[in-house]
Amino acid sequence: MVDNEAGAHLAIEHLYSLGHRKIAFIRGPKVLADAAPRWRGIRSFARSVRLPIDSMLVAELPDSLDPNSAFESGFRLTEELLKHKKRFTAIMAFDDMTAFGAIRSLARAGLKTPDDCSVIGFDDVLPAGLSVPSLTTVRQPMEALGSTAVGIIMEGIDAAAEDREFKPVRRKLAPELVVRESTRALT
Repeated sequence: MVDNEAGAHLAIEHLYSLGHRKIAFIRGPKVLADAAPRWRGIRSFARSVRLPIDSMLVAELPDSLDPNSAFESGFRLTEELLKHKKRFTAIMAFDDMTAFGAIRSLARAGLKTPDDCSVIGFDDVLPAGLSVPSLTTVRQPMEALGSTAVGIIMEGIDAAAEDREFKPVRRKLAPELVVRESTRALT
């Protein structure tokens, strides 16, 4: 699995390095295992630099396993964040589809990404590099995840064939920050 905590740390650190201090967060749904470690990474970084997290700027995706709901939820939750009239300069979304929804919502409100609000996602889905603006995101090393999983499976098969014990294996792979057009430094 990807190190979700480290990935979230990379994302918020990037926004912080650009001067963003009023950051809105769209958290992942509780039913997804990725949500808690990503939130831990955010909170850990925020504590380390004494960056307050305003609870009025934190929204949470509804519990759903339907990946298509993320765009609509990102759109709707960003609308709600804007209605609070609490100023923010960046949005950190749980995943790329949520970030796309947030960008659409900002545009509908007359705000430009990244001029008025930077947006960062997580996953690096194919449209992230094709969207306008292209999405700054945290890339999951899918090829490395796949080859590592195959290696673990092969080890298990070999262990079974040789009638030896094989203990469960967990490996975390490092994510990578991909900086594109959806984030910029505050001026």
